[in-house]
Amino acid sequence: MYNIFISHAWHRSEHYKKVIEWLDDSEIEYKNYSVPEHDQLDSTTNKELKEDLTKQIKPASCIIVLSGMYVRYSDWIEYEIEEAIRMNKYIIGVKPWGQEKIPSIISENADKMVGWNQNSIINAIKNM
Repeated sequence: MYNIFISHAWHRSEHYKKVIEWLDDSEIEYKNYSVPEHDQLDSTTNKELKEDLTKQIKPASCIIVLSGMYVRYSDWIEYEIEEAIRMNKYIIGVKPWGQEKIPSIISENADKMVGWNQNSIINAIKNM
C-alpha cells in the first residue's frame, strides 16, 4: 500500500484527475491523501490551512508534484513541497506534456523527475 499526496493547482484539476485515473488503472494499491477541489479542507484561516495540509502530508510515503510553471505562483504548492522536504518525504516531480521548463523548487528538490505518462509515474512510486 502506497500513501500518496498529489500536490496540484485546482485550476489545473484535469492534470490531477488524469494522474488519479492512471493510479486507479494500475496494479498498485494506494491511499490518496491529496486535497482535491471537490474534497476541500474545512480550514478558515491560513494558519489552519497550513496545519491541515501538514496533517494530510504526514502519513504520505511520497508526494507527487505536478510541475507546471503555475507552481511558481502558488504559495500553497510551495508550502506542500517545503513540508514534504521538512518531513523527509520522497518527492516525485511530474513534467507536464510538452513543457520545457520546470520550477526550480521542484527540479532542485525532487528525488525523481518523470515525464507525463502513466508508466513513468507508477515506476517512480514502485522504485522509491
